[in-house]
Amino acid sequence: MGANESRSSSDTNGEGPSSMPRLGDIPESCMASILMHLDPLEICKLARLNRAFHAASSADFIWELKLPSNYRFILDKVFDANKTMGDLGKKDLYSKLCKPSPFDGGTKEMWLDKNTGGVWLSISSEALTITGIDDRRYWNHIFTDESRFQKVAYLQQIWWLEVDGEFEFQFPAGTYSLFFRLQLGKSTKRMGRRVCNTEHIHGWDVKPVRFELTTSDGQHAVSQCFLDNPGNWVHYHVGDFVVKHPNESTNIKFSLTQIDCTHTKGGLCLDAVFIYPSSFGNEICRSFRS
Repeated sequence: MGANESRSSSDTNGEGPSSMPRLGDIPESCMASILMHLDPLEICKLARLNRAFHAASSADFIWELKLPSNYRFILDKVFDANKTMGDLGKKDLYSKLCKPSPFDGGTKEMWLDKNTGGVWLSISSEALTITGIDDRRYWNHIFTDESRFQKVAYLQQIWWLEVDGEFEFQFPAGTYSLFFRLQLGKSTKRMGRRVCNTEHIHGWDVKPVRFELTTSDGQHAVSQCFLDNPGNWVHYHVGDFVVKHPNESTNIKFSLTQIDCTHTKGGLCLDAVFIYPSSFGNEICRSFRS
């Protein structure tokens, strides 16, 4: 009985377990100050703990730090200064930018990596200059759900392979990699299963394909390799470039060529060009393969 009285007295005086500080008692401003140092996924996980964390996780100053430095440029470039986008809270804006958004007539896409806020870009084959593309003896556009753009350029046979592209964008500071996404063979579905037609694949083991990129500030990269791995989408690394001045636009010119006219080559699908922060490494390439 004495023990019970002691416990009751402790509770009444506000010194017992019932008066212990709880997680929800932390001031919202303090929670927000902690959350600003976490990455976006960690913030979203903590937001599910209780109402206080959920409210703190929506603070604009937290998500302003997670958005890329060029997000206002993105709103103008990709969303054409859409007023509705500009009125969104910073958390909702971040969420919106993490979803692939088409621009330039649907021939390009931009999105943010949801973990880091890094800027990713893809450029469809229709936005590239391809020698002979209007001659159906050489090239065809074929529809496929294996492309982000639902369509790829398919090369049946040609002597002179030349693909050029040019792109201008205001990138956040950092190092970026540029890749061509290619596949030897034409994929189709038969009885619900993916099959690859290799009928026209030839000429790629004779001479390597040359990839090249140059930037408006004088950077230059060249690489060469033989195309292989029929039936699988492969990201071929063209090169890297560094952005030091995020408030300035960078113009990039890039190409894929195999212009040795001693032999023909064919059976190649050209999907798109990808640009993303180099820090993601080669494992990102594997995640895009079919």
